Amino acid sequence: MTQALSRHDRVLGCLIGGAVGDALGYQVEFDAWRFIEEEWGPGGVTEMRYNRVSDDTQMTLFTAEGLLLAPPGGEVESVRQAYLRWLETQREPMPPLASEGLAAQPWLYARRAPGNACITGLAHGARPGVNPNSKGCGTVMRSAPFGLRHSPAEAYDLAERCSALTHGHPTAGASAGAFAMIVSHLMNGETPQRAVSETLLHLRRDRSRAETADALQHAFARAGNVPPGPNTCAPLGEGWVAEEALAIAVYCLLGTDDVRAGLVAAVSHGGDSDSTGAILGNLYGAAYGHAALPREWSSQVEGRELITALAKLLAES
Repeated sequence: MTQALSRHDRVLGCLIGGAVGDALGYQVEFDAWRFIEEEWGPGGVTEMRYNRVSDDTQMTLFTAEGLLLAPPGGEVESVRQAYLRWLETQREPMPPLASEGLAAQPWLYARRAPGNACITGLAHGARPGVNPNSKGCGTVMRSAPFGLRHSPAEAYDLAERCSALTHGHPTAGASAGAFAMIVSHLMNGETPQRAVSETLLHLRRDRSRAETADALQHAFARAGNVPPGPNTCAPLGEGWVAEEALAIAVYCLLGTDDVRAGLVAAVSHGGDSDSTGAILGNLYGAAYGHAALPREWSSQVEGRELITALAKLLAES
């Protein structure tokens, strides 16, 4: 089935899937599992009561724009400039008159709990060396576009280098790179198991990537023993840091090809639910295409028209 998917199917699925997972999880971000269970029931977050996306989707779209505008060899600087444009959307109430591209979209000026490291790193110029101890998941949740138009090795390298613009910890870079590499493998038609295994092999070549490799190994093992469900990801962490967010998403990806059930599991826990949902949505979309996403969610998610237009540009580039 996956081999019949077009490049456009996978790119659109990846970007819309990320927005869907983001919107599902944003409904309960910062809520403890006991409160989620009380409000939503023991089955977890099974409906999209609100379609709003968070900073995760916002930054993912700016990553995509940076790559689309980049000259050959200038990807990191172009993405840096795109992130600085995103920073302005978090500072201003509406687009300035002369704005172009994503910066001209009023809905992207909503402030949806942006990560501290992203804000401070960009405010200090978005240069390598900022926030040297930060490995928050804000570096992972924005990195899917690197895997949509580059080889696995190139995707890893670009995501790792762009991670350092806001998060200086090596694990942040390794986790962002690993995520982009998995996306790239999926775009090439690899199975989820193969995509994760190949990425694990890459991580194990460098000791500085050990935290990320260990987290993915744990996710791989858990997926083979515990089917994803509400709060079953708890032993993998809460997802606030990079390697945990990636591990939770990978656990759900490997644990089930039921996209609805996987997304529910990825957001139904007492942690960074929008980020874990967004990362998994990106992975499911790249693996299985846009049509695999639950239609009642994908059709109503905030920003769908713009995301669709960006996906077309990325797929054709």
